Amino acid sequence: MKTYSDTERRMLELAAITGGEGQWAYLEHDGQKIPVVTGEFWTSRQRQASALHEISYRACFKPQLPRFFIERLTKQGDLVYDPFGGRGTTAIEAALHGRRVISNDVNPLSQMLAQPRLTPPLQEAVRDRLARIPRISDEQRGLEMFYHPTTESEIRAMRKWFFERRSSGAFDHVDAWIRMTATNRLTGHSPGFFSVYTLPPNQAVSPEKQIELNKRRNQNPEYRDTHALVIKKSNQLLKGLTNQERKKLWNISETAHFLICDARHTNEIQPNSISLTATSPPFLDVVQYSDDNWLRCWFCGLDTNAISKNITMARTVESWSEVMNDVLKELYRVTRPGGHVAFEVGEVRKGAVKLEEIILPLGYKHGFDPLGIIINAQRFTKTANIWGVNNNLKGTNSNRIVLFKK
Repeated sequence: MKTYSDTERRMLELAAITGGEGQWAYLEHDGQKIPVVTGEFWTSRQRQASALHEISYRACFKPQLPRFFIERLTKQGDLVYDPFGGRGTTAIEAALHGRRVISNDVNPLSQMLAQPRLTPPLQEAVRDRLARIPRISDEQRGLEMFYHPTTESEIRAMRKWFFERRSSGAFDHVDAWIRMTATNRLTGHSPGFFSVYTLPPNQAVSPEKQIELNKRRNQNPEYRDTHALVIKKSNQLLKGLTNQERKKLWNISETAHFLICDARHTNEIQPNSISLTATSPPFLDVVQYSDDNWLRCWFCGLDTNAISKNITMARTVESWSEVMNDVLKELYRVTRPGGHVAFEVGEVRKGAVKLEEIILPLGYKHGFDPLGIIINAQRFTKTANIWGVNNNLKGTNSNRIVLFKK
């Protein structure tokens, strides 16, 4: 029987996962050659995924990324995990494929955006519930730079409804769905959002900057029917969802866990239990999550300052490496023997910092076998054009994944 070197074995395993396609190279590490394969292994077109994913959240990856690994490295009933859950892309995609899920994020907003999509309501239930939610609030206004007075009144009334429902214990999956959908409609750059034109829909500028933007664009907030827009967005999210998929999501929701903790300390997860981790951590100081999400946090009753203290925003490669070292140590603990970790790191600082070359030795140090690096090179997307990125220099359209095996 032929024996293979570690390099040959990794190449064969990686070729089986990628179909042997793409351009191959090697990265030297600790006297070994780690395979690096580059190609277009999944499409960048969002519409080829379930409409349930169409929740805006800055720095999120496309569902095709976790799907690629879920389909190839797991089977029905396996446990899939994301320690940096964000909008819940990995969790939703895994659930749609009949996998059990755990999603974690130190920001509780992640849970509020992800968990309701495992228990999708019927459209009729959304309309009936909205008919019960008042449109008039007696709260003092203060967001006139974003909203027409009547729109702001409706937003505040809806927000109060959720608070009262939670306080009374009546808050249910329909309320959670409407809150999630409304949170996603708070600000944006089209009439499909509650606000006047502002930055892309996954963040909110400060009130002062919005005032400046209004002056520069010579714009004033127009009335938006918040209830009608929630119904419209709900219909979009539920479009194409089959009864079989709905049932599958509800079944998975019964055992799904949405944690709110530091990814380095996930004591609720049992050792040797995770079949696949598919994740993308914060990339150095590129994204200011708390600044982006202040308006969403206000609407959902979350303390932005408290969240900011908990979110790790490493500003140097060294400090980022220290955090990721502890994350990978914890991932090794929870990953089952034979399980995998797909750790997406992208590119930062115009490609000058290749985070995959930092992650690879950290995982190796804790016992993982680095099968290789997969670089998915994509064509330009709508999001990239919004941010003024018309090439791959900033890594916006390149996914760089270090694939580990335990």
